[in-house]
Amino acid sequence: MNRSRLFFASALLLAAVLGGLAVLAVLALQALVPGLGSNKAQVERIVHGYLLENPSILREMMERLQQQENAEAQKAQDGAQAAVPAALPALTTPFASAWAGNPNGDVTVTVFMDYACGYCRASLPGLAELIAKDPNVRVVYREYPVLGEPSVVAARVALAAAQQGKFRAFHDALFASGGPSNATITAALAKAGLDPAATQKLANSDAIAKEIDANHQLGAKLAMNGTPAWVVGKQILYGARDYQALADAVAIARKTK
Repeated sequence: MNRSRLFFASALLLAAVLGGLAVLAVLALQALVPGLGSNKAQVERIVHGYLLENPSILREMMERLQQQENAEAQKAQDGAQAAVPAALPALTTPFASAWAGNPNGDVTVTVFMDYACGYCRASLPGLAELIAKDPNVRVVYREYPVLGEPSVVAARVALAAAQQGKFRAFHDALFASGGPSNATITAALAKAGLDPAATQKLANSDAIAKEIDANHQLGAKLAMNGTPAWVVGKQILYGARDYQALADAVAIARKTK
């Protein structure tokens, strides 16, 4: 049995076993390696022995898998970057008062956040510093609940707060509370000076449901698999960012306008 055939057979069996598909792997090996017959134990013994004698195969397989995943991720990000120009009107138009900074700023930073996201919370000081230091930046907040039902409830209430001109007050209070729950949402409403009953009525509206759905559609087009995610000018950034990273992205956006 030559090395390349056995290597391929070994890889097939290992992948199938790891995926709980050992029987299918054996059938595939029997088709690939003539003469093994129908003895499942024989096939497994041969491959098991070969893998023990050549453990570097496992490393090679993992490296190849990582390369493949990296290539697929890069392809998705390249496609997302190409989709930004057409999406800019939707990205840069805030929902009611869900924005901060200079309304006529020359660079817009659009941020997708989830109130249950620790990385979003960690990015808030850098974003606040950017707003304070750069008078020509506009920030647009997009509600992007991806971490469960409490996040969806919080996002709806935040947009209802935006309709009442109190988005930032509620947004900051809820993030400061440590995470979305009935208790923290109620407390954030009180801190923002909002009436709970009136706000809840707005939160249940079709307009707010459509806004969250539209944000999810935008996120899908832009390969946003988690939060936070950012669009700065026409650049997409994924993950937490501090002040310097955001300031650098803004500087690039200004140069490439």
